[in-house]
Amino acid sequence: MSEIALRFTGVTKNYGHAAALHDVSFEVASGEFFGLVGVNGAGKTTLLKCLLDFCDTDSGSIEVFGTSHRLTAARRRLAFLPERFNPPYYLTGEDFIKYVLAMQETGHDRGEAERMLCTLDLDLAALNLPVRTYSKGMTQKLGLAACFLSGKDLYVFDEPTSGLDPKARALLKSKLRELKQKARTVFFTSHALADVAEVCDRMAVMHAGRLRFAGTPAQLCRQFASDDLEQAFLRCIEAAPQPA
Repeated sequence: MSEIALRFTGVTKNYGHAAALHDVSFEVASGEFFGLVGVNGAGKTTLLKCLLDFCDTDSGSIEVFGTSHRLTAARRRLAFLPERFNPPYYLTGEDFIKYVLAMQETGHDRGEAERMLCTLDLDLAALNLPVRTYSKGMTQKLGLAACFLSGKDLYVFDEPTSGLDPKARALLKSKLRELKQKARTVFFTSHALADVAEVCDRMAVMHAGRLRFAGTPAQLCRQFASDDLEQAFLRCIEAAPQPA
């Protein structure tokens, strides 16, 4: 049986009287690529914050490779990139990579860093530039490069293609396919359903803080009688909630 990389069990999170997450339960197997989709405000980022213990849950549990998300040890095997990634403005690209790898007790190799930047189409000159001079796309590539250089078992991304041009998006997908061959696990949120269909083994649809679907993209299309994933998604979130 495959190891479970992530297990969400009955996760509920309220902000005052507003329910951000309601009884969310699903699993992500080790080596699986899993996409979390939903409209703005559906609860995707809140779920990631709970996973990373950035905020408390009101009930339920989350495990990372069998370890409670509340323990620091649970994050030892994962790398995370937020949607609004803002590295310290005073660091150069290389300083940032060294800083991130040092925090994770991972050695820095200049040649390896250069190869990773080339993989993501980031000019090598960026290593010597302060990150405050970077464009949004350059900043995103730097964050992705730092994550991949950490060599973790699990990668958690909030909108990983944000700010990337078409070439960089294609190169990122190539890198993800390489990780797939190495049996790494990827769990990410995305508004790009085409990307989810292309790279994910399974996906989940969240709407109004509730899990509406979990399964393969093909299963979503079958369940909601559509050959088009976007139309299946729309039918899913427009469907009446199932009785508890």
